[in-house]
Amino acid sequence: MTRGAPIPDTVTLHVPFRIVKRGGRKEMQLPDGAVQPRRTDGTLVKALARAFRWKRMLESGEYATIAELAEREGIAPSYMTRVLRLTLLAPDIVEAILDGKQGPKVTLARVLEPFPMQWPEQFDAMAMARGCPNPPAAAWES
Repeated sequence: MTRGAPIPDTVTLHVPFRIVKRGGRKEMQLPDGAVQPRRTDGTLVKALARAFRWKRMLESGEYATIAELAEREGIAPSYMTRVLRLTLLAPDIVEAILDGKQGPKVTLARVLEPFPMQWPEQFDAMAMARGCPNPPAAAWES
């Protein structure tokens, strides 16, 4: 076949996948057992960055209360409180999120739900091996 020559037959390719909502976007999810390339979740990374920035602003005294900072940022204090809790995640979990190794079930909506404060319990809740941020696909399944 030469470049620019018409293809004589139609080729049909079947790729099993499903569409899931993740961070307000639609993404294709591969079937169980398929190897998915590592990809960071920008929504989760942004939430972590905001959480640590807000924590620094509160600890430095730049803002006296969460309510004051939330008003400045134009968000609800209750949402800010949930995002600030991300600063309590185990360092290995934070690293897994930053490296895109947190697993497909760990989404912003999931981490904003209440989670255990003890680091070993956090790993159990997310089905992650301690010290090895490669969770199985069932991480935080409902």
